Amino acid sequence: MILPTLRQLQFLVALGETGSFSRAAEACHVTQPTLSAGIKELEDLFGVSLAERESRGATLTHAGEIAAARASALLADAHALVQSVTTAGELFSGPFHLGAIPTIAPFVLPQTVRVLTRRYPDLKLYLTEDRTSRLVDQLKARTLDAAFIALPYDAPGIETMALLDDEFLLAAPTGHPLARKNGLSPEDLKGEDLLLLDDGHCLREHALSVCRLKPGPGRDQVSATSLGTLVNMVAGGLGVSLIPRLAADNGLALGPDVAVRAFVTPVIGRQVGVAWKAGSPRAAEARQLGELVREHLKPGQAALSAAEARHRSNARE
Repeated sequence: MILPTLRQLQFLVALGETGSFSRAAEACHVTQPTLSAGIKELEDLFGVSLAERESRGATLTHAGEIAAARASALLADAHALVQSVTTAGELFSGPFHLGAIPTIAPFVLPQTVRVLTRRYPDLKLYLTEDRTSRLVDQLKARTLDAAFIALPYDAPGIETMALLDDEFLLAAPTGHPLARKNGLSPEDLKGEDLLLLDDGHCLREHALSVCRLKPGPGRDQVSATSLGTLVNMVAGGLGVSLIPRLAADNGLALGPDVAVRAFVTPVIGRQVGVAWKAGSPRAAEARQLGELVREHLKPGQAALSAAEARHRSNARE
C-alpha cells in the first residue's frame, strides 16, 4: 500500500485553510505548480477528487474535507513526535505554546514569562489568550502545550492541576451602601444591579453560581467584555460586581471611585489551574509550570481598601 507523504498532507490542509492554490503554496513555501502536483498525486492515490478548482480559488470536496481533517490530526501527531524526541530529558527547551483565558492572562502570564525565560534560556515561548473552550480545542489539537484556565472544567482527554483558590471580592462605587456595610455576605447582592462579563466568559457563570443568582433580564442589559471595563462600569455607578482577588492583587486598575470589599466568610469563586492534553509529551512541563505559579503567584491582601480591616473587625465584634 502506498501512503501519502506528510508534505502532501500539508499541501491539502493549507489548501483547505486558504481556499487558494497560490496562497496555499505561499504558506507552504513552495511554488504553485509544486503544490498543484502534490494535490494531484493525492487525488490519484485516493482515487477521488479532493478539490474543486474555480476561477477565484478552490474549495475542498466532501472527500477533501474528510481527508484534510484527518491530515491535520496526523500532522499534529508528527509535530508532537518531533518535539518529544528532540526535547527528551530537557524541560522547556525549544518552542512551547502556552494559553490563558482573559481573566487570568494579564495577572499570571507576566510573572510566569519572566521566571520561565530567566530559568530556561533555550525556551521559545508563544502565548495565546482566548476563551476556555477554544483553548481546550487547541490543547486537543496539540497546537497548545498548556493553558491556564479556571476550574472546575470537565473536558474529556484533558488533564488539569489546581494551583490556587481565587476568592471573589465585591467591587462597588465608593458611595454605595454595600461599600460601608459590616458583615458583608453574598445574600446582600440579591436585588442589586450586578454587573457581569458577557455570556460565554466562565467568570460570569462562576459569579452567578457562588451567589446562587440567575441571569435575569436586567443583568443581560449591561455586561462587559473585560474585567477592566467591568471596573469602569462600577466606577461610573452602573452597579456592583464581583472580581477575582487574583486580578485585584496583580494589576487590575481599580481607581479611587471603586471600593473593594471582602465577604466576612471568604467566597471562593474559582480555582486557577493549568490544563494539558492527556498523554502529551509536554505533560511534565505543564506540571512544572503549575509548580512555578504556586511558588511565585499567591493572592495577597493588597486589593482591599484601607477600611476593610476595620469592617471585618467590626463584623466579628
